[in-house]
Amino acid sequence: MGIWRYDGTASSDDGRMKDEGFTPVGVDMGELRGTHVPVLLERCLELLAPALGRGGRTVHVDATLGLAGHAEAVLEAHPETVLIGLDRDTEALAHARVRLARFADRVHLEHAVYDELPEVLDRLGYPGIDGILFDLGVSSLQLDAPDRGFAYAQDAPLDMRMDQTRGVTAEEVVNTYPHPDLARVLRVYGEEKFAGRIASAIIRERERARITSSARLAELVRESIPAPARRTGGHPAKRTFQALRIEVNKELAALETALPAALDKLNVGGRMVVLSYHSLEDRLTKAALSDRVRSKGPVDLPVELPGSGPTFRLLSRGAELPGEAEVAANPRAASVRLRAAERLDPDAAQQGRTGRERYRRRVKAMHQPGAGTAGSDTDPTDPGGRDRDGRRGGGT
Repeated sequence: MGIWRYDGTASSDDGRMKDEGFTPVGVDMGELRGTHVPVLLERCLELLAPALGRGGRTVHVDATLGLAGHAEAVLEAHPETVLIGLDRDTEALAHARVRLARFADRVHLEHAVYDELPEVLDRLGYPGIDGILFDLGVSSLQLDAPDRGFAYAQDAPLDMRMDQTRGVTAEEVVNTYPHPDLARVLRVYGEEKFAGRIASAIIRERERARITSSARLAELVRESIPAPARRTGGHPAKRTFQALRIEVNKELAALETALPAALDKLNVGGRMVVLSYHSLEDRLTKAALSDRVRSKGPVDLPVELPGSGPTFRLLSRGAELPGEAEVAANPRAASVRLRAAERLDPDAAQQGRTGRERYRRRVKAMHQPGAGTAGSDTDPTDPGGRDRDGRRGGGT
């Protein structure tokens, strides 16, 4: 996610991409003029640095490579780091291949969705990784390229596929889904409270003529939403277009699988950073991380059972929001939520919990029958309840 300007002109990069045997799908991509602004770049680099800069060869995965703004910065900051870049969009991969050409000896670019990460790592021979970044949602390239159909602000064919080599299009969803399914997609993935009305308007329209235009769909949505509701919350079609994009690309299903798999692949001390742009993505991210930072042992036991302690620690309190300067430089960062976590060394974590366990045992023992009162010489951390002179506490 970031700023990227599409101008439709021929690019000097085209020849180099063809020479490397990479053929883009879709429109002429135009020339990148340095206007791509990666979201929260400095903060991402700061969070990943301890994992990637700890000496020797490290492995970083950019699970949503896009135009490679974050990836390029990581490679520049960490000369020993190997990058594995994943993207389902062949146009984005073509641009990234050119942008990262000077790092070619330590870059692997893969045409894959992030839930395919374990298979990609197995194929490349990497059993573990040290860093991974998810920059979720639709990329600036996809939003701004005029033939992709992601944007409600310009007319285009209703495609919305991030990978234009496979899958159903938004046009197929809009023109074939029955009312209950269409309303469900808009309500669940777009959090659209007028989902039923919009679905009804779409079905009435498609009975007259097939809906093929993003502009026509945006107009149908606008007409379906009551006038008072259209005055707030941005463009009336925003939530509908988001919902269709998520449905077409199966984004949430892929993310729900990808996040736990990525956490499993992180080496001790490895870090994951996730940039989410709407509540559904952030909710899945929060759930995946929360599952790893909590103890799974019974809460009433005085000692943490081996293997039941947290395996990760959060690197921020809740979700981090962008600052005013970030939003001013990149308006598309306005809705971003950042979450990050680090994999713990279970042995070190167990040692670090020793003091807390001693305290828990002491507090529990103080509430046992026969335990000494506050200020007594009885040491409740002694299972036998002996005082400092070796006598049993609680006696006559």
